[in-house]
Amino acid sequence: MTEKYPVTIEEVRDAQDSLKTGVTEHENKNFKEAIEAFKKSARIHPFDEKHVQELEAKLKGGNFKLQQESIAFMGCAAVHLNEMIHGLDADQKQEVPIDDSLMNAFKDW
Repeated sequence: MTEKYPVTIEEVRDAQDSLKTGVTEHENKNFKEAIEAFKKSARIHPFDEKHVQELEAKLKGGNFKLQQESIAFMGCAAVHLNEMIHGLDADQKQEVPIDDSLMNAFKDW
């Protein structure tokens, strides 16, 4: 897991926006749209280029419902965003406040 370049504020914002879109789509039971948004989030500044592909292959190999796949990709995107945030320095973190709706969604996990 080597970084090619440092995480930027814009990347974190984009990843957070995509994750937020995915959570909203998931809550509205639009699971295909949610999955695509979660994948988009996880592909922003990837730490492992093949991670999303590998997760997708594992899920296709199982007998999962679309809702379960959406939850798996949600977790992937959330962990990815968390790692991205840890890649920012203290000043940069102040410029990217974490969205309250995401914090509320993950509070119950």
